[in-house]
Amino acid sequence: MVHSVTSCVGSKKGIAEELRSSKELLKVLALDIEKSEDGRDFKKFNEVVGFCEQILRIVEAIPEKKEIVFLDCSCGKSYLSFALNYILSKQFSRETFFYGVDINPDLIERCSRIKDSLGFKNMQFVHARIIEALPEKPVDMVIALHACDTATDEAIAKGIKLRAKYIIVVPCCENQIRGRLKNGHPLVDLTEFGLLRYRFADILTAALRSKFLMGSGYCVKLVEIAPPKCTPKNLMIVARRKKGNKSFSMDGYNKLDEMFHTEFILKDYFRESDMCYEDNVHHEKC
Repeated sequence: MVHSVTSCVGSKKGIAEELRSSKELLKVLALDIEKSEDGRDFKKFNEVVGFCEQILRIVEAIPEKKEIVFLDCSCGKSYLSFALNYILSKQFSRETFFYGVDINPDLIERCSRIKDSLGFKNMQFVHARIIEALPEKPVDMVIALHACDTATDEAIAKGIKLRAKYIIVVPCCENQIRGRLKNGHPLVDLTEFGLLRYRFADILTAALRSKFLMGSGYCVKLVEIAPPKCTPKNLMIVARRKKGNKSFSMDGYNKLDEMFHTEFILKDYFRESDMCYEDNVHHEKC
């Protein structure tokens, strides 16, 4: 009997039960979720469950006969891709393909061994920088779970360059602009305090990424994938590429970037030619 995706969407417990039922998967991934709720494995499991919930909501709108191609950026041990593959392919009979890319060759070799042991033939792991990865299949979803610091920006840039239909990221540490918020901007009275500067840098970074995606032709929303008690790094950026011939502007991004003098790294991944796509869609230059 084939489960419907809808039966699992909207219920993190339902998704968790699906993953818990695969003892082999959890064993191969070395995820011991029976430890205390303060344990790293338990927290990682809940982050993956929350991410999967958002993906399943999107999958509902994709025709069942359509193969869904994922690019998992800075995949690490690929907990997310293995879990999604299990849920979508094994439980819901959706045709999928997963690319995993990471700069750590040992992790890529580990993931390749795991996918072979699980019999997942619809996965390929590549040792490369995110921005240099060259997937053979057209990518539907670029995903990243806690890609460290600017690796999240590489994932966003790669998704834009690939014209992925969805770019879905949950950032990790965000250090690039924190040191630039000490002076020379309108909120110096706020950012003179170290802890507030730290938190505001996270908010500003999420806003810059979201504005850049909007300026690149994406609809953007921000959601939480898990309670803050589980992890403070729970903010997800969900971006969906707009259809049709429309004109987009980087004004919002540029104003925010200039206001705080961030010199944000995202624009460094693009040159003038990169921001003019096919089908006559005009993007203002970064």
